[in-house]
Amino acid sequence: MSILISNVSKVYGTQYALNNINFEVKKGEIVGFLGPNGAGKSTLMKIITCFIPPTEGDVSVCGFDIWNDSIEVRKRIGYLSENNPLYYDMYIREFLEFIAGVYQIKNSQQRIMEVIEMTRLEIEQHKKIGALSRGYKQRVGLAQALIHDPEVLILDEPTTGLDPNQLVEFRELIRQCGKKKTVLLSTHIMQEVEAMCNRVIIINKGCIIADNSMNELKEKVSSFRKNKPNHELSMEDVFHYLTKG
Repeated sequence: MSILISNVSKVYGTQYALNNINFEVKKGEIVGFLGPNGAGKSTLMKIITCFIPPTEGDVSVCGFDIWNDSIEVRKRIGYLSENNPLYYDMYIREFLEFIAGVYQIKNSQQRIMEVIEMTRLEIEQHKKIGALSRGYKQRVGLAQALIHDPEVLILDEPTTGLDPNQLVEFRELIRQCGKKKTVLLSTHIMQEVEAMCNRVIIINKGCIIADNSMNELKEKVSSFRKNKPNHELSMEDVFHYLTKG
């Protein structure tokens, strides 16, 4: 199992950001992790990547748990956070060389060229990160997440700022990654989910309210909404129905 979440809760004061979360993700799955703002998505992703600890519960990644093997967990995860923190005064190649050094990657120059090509950064590679458009900054963030060839990719709102052409390229890259890696993808763009994901987990107010394939979710919602058959439902319809109120 690539990711195993067991009875995870996160409490701030008396407020539950996460309340007894349980799910697992297998190798080769691309899972859409959806929810309204403040539902707990980013909190759980930070727990999986060892940025913050849970109040209760256990998480393991590729057989290593976050409590006793946090370094091994981090080695196996590529993480693109929602805010995509980058060093704006560094050049793209310089930044990727720094990240490669952190991971102690052998043949680092070859790997840097590989991720630059994968993320279509060739024409911008000699620029400072601060001079890039938001879309290209997202590509740099994805490149650093991929550089150590992780088994698991955690992507939090990764397509922010990408233009339509870049979106097509990004979706294809994620689909290719999903053939060999586990991908947990958070987004508010439902078309992204329909284009890339083979399973959807929806969280609301700190609790998992759905964990199904898209067809299963549509069938479930269609059974309650007699006025709209399954094939006419969009993921926006499903999301709104399950998270409203």
